Amino acid sequence: MVNPLLARLNPYPFEKLRALISANSPDPMLAPINLSIGEPKHPTPRLVKDALASSLDGLATYPATAGTPELREAISGWLARRYGIPAPDPVAQVLPVNGSREALFAFAQTVINSTERAKVVCPNPFYQIYEGAALLAGATPVYGEPEDWKGVQLVYTCSPANPSGRVMKLEDWKRLFELSDRHGFVIASDECYSEIYFDQAPLGALEAARKLHRPDFRNLVVFSSLSKRSNAPGMRSGFVAGDAGLLKKFLLYRTYHGSAMSIAVQKASVAAWNDEEHVRDNRRLYADKFNAVLPLVKTPLEVERPDGGFYLWLRTPIDDAEFVRRLHHEYNVLVLPGSYLGREVRGENPGRNHVRIALVAPLGECVEAIGCMMRFAAKL
Repeated sequence: MVNPLLARLNPYPFEKLRALISANSPDPMLAPINLSIGEPKHPTPRLVKDALASSLDGLATYPATAGTPELREAISGWLARRYGIPAPDPVAQVLPVNGSREALFAFAQTVINSTERAKVVCPNPFYQIYEGAALLAGATPVYGEPEDWKGVQLVYTCSPANPSGRVMKLEDWKRLFELSDRHGFVIASDECYSEIYFDQAPLGALEAARKLHRPDFRNLVVFSSLSKRSNAPGMRSGFVAGDAGLLKKFLLYRTYHGSAMSIAVQKASVAAWNDEEHVRDNRRLYADKFNAVLPLVKTPLEVERPDGGFYLWLRTPIDDAEFVRRLHHEYNVLVLPGSYLGREVRGENPGRNHVRIALVAPLGECVEAIGCMMRFAAKL
């Protein structure tokens, strides 16, 4: 016997992508360029690697699930500096986690009461972990804004959004907080792309809550990590912060779940959260790529500069999956069909006729990939 809820899970986008291109045979003379996966490729900062290497004696110690006071204080201090808010209580309002992905999934298992026909609201298009977390918690995912908020227990937000790069404004948060107060649902704010932006630092959920006179962060928890900010996805280091009552329950869950962060990773994480120079350098590298590739996109392709994140959300003149399949076959450039990131609602998948392009490769490869797309699009 296995958990019957596993049968409700949808194939992951990259599983569908592998099937889509399985019969392709790109010209072996063309170097492959993979912009389908949002995996940072910039170097991990030396200060992070040095802190990790100098702390390996910590491998001989069982870490506490709650993390070290030093790490929780570093995260609290970073939140205060980044968002201009009073430092959250590092004991009650901050909790280290093994990357935001793991925490986003586990959090639903903590807060969902499946006996009450729970609903979980996800953005659409969206990061599929939200959907999987809802399904395995015994809830029903709702894609985009629901027609009826009754039964909603959890709302996932993502700002800057994956894949569009759009940022939530203060008026968006005001409306969502009002709905939360009215219907009692919890908000899980995924902010893993918050440090990759261009003109203006994105508004954070905790910052919005303070501006809207909600200093207790009631029914709000934010999720962030070092994966994108510090080019350290392999460390699996992040945090959750917000409502102290919710974090107390989440800590209880995690204590049984066995998800403590190693001491060595915690030491390296402290170094990362306490340094901004490498974050500015990282942001500049992404800005250089956007500045180089955006002027190259012409009709029949369409794209807008995102507010943040490292994705281009590009509109295609033909079916997105067919665009991706033929682009890979003819030019050995791989991107992700937008329809794989969305769900059909009232007959429409908002990801249809879009592709997601992760500008994670070196600048030259990103420029070459966009050039290939334009040559391909000219033949359509």
